Amino acid sequence: MTHTEIMVKLTVALFFGLFIGIDRQLKHKPLGLKTTMIICVASCLVTVVSIESFHRFATPVFRNMDPMRLTAQIVSGVGFLGAGVILRRSNDVITGLTSAALIWAASGLGIAVGVGLYVEATYVVMLFILAVNVIPSVVKKVGPQQLRQRDVSVKLVMEPNTKMTDLLKTIEGKTRTLKKEKRQLITVRNVKIKDVSDEAQHVNLLLSAPEDQYTTEIYYLFKKIEHVVSVEVEHL
Repeated sequence: MTHTEIMVKLTVALFFGLFIGIDRQLKHKPLGLKTTMIICVASCLVTVVSIESFHRFATPVFRNMDPMRLTAQIVSGVGFLGAGVILRRSNDVITGLTSAALIWAASGLGIAVGVGLYVEATYVVMLFILAVNVIPSVVKKVGPQQLRQRDVSVKLVMEPNTKMTDLLKTIEGKTRTLKKEKRQLITVRNVKIKDVSDEAQHVNLLLSAPEDQYTTEIYYLFKKIEHVVSVEVEHL
């Protein structure tokens, strides 16, 4: 490869990394422009170095050299960066899996450009954009209702009472208390109840609620329930 061809490859890798970084940046994800561009360009550079080393240093006598040996190490090495953006929050929710996958994908794009597969790399970028932005929205619209729900964590402080079962029925709209509410699609997925020293009861709920339902609506819905002292709502 000539110097011009190598610089073109590095530039193309830079722009491919830029496209992925912009998508993550717009969504405020833990993966930005600088990270994806550096990963993509560096992967392209290592691939070019690996291929060029074979052509420059292999001889008719000694040709026992693998031109993709360095490239193979990129795939495993970048995995450590991907692990760094996977976060486990205090509520046991794991985030950053898509960003970690795109870090690994950016290295794959760099390798493809380094080898010279420009058309294939461009097509893969388009597939990535579809997979992250377009296809999930389409599937949610035409798929089952469960795909249009989100997880909501609710922490309640309750007055001492023996009507906890009635509370769960009320949340799911099975009693008259909330018959007039617009949204009746909340489902209780997990319940944790704990007694505290002041005889109050702490109730932690994991709910499935419609995506278009505001968190404030859920908050005021629980504030209307009898025996509820305080409410804490978090969108997971």
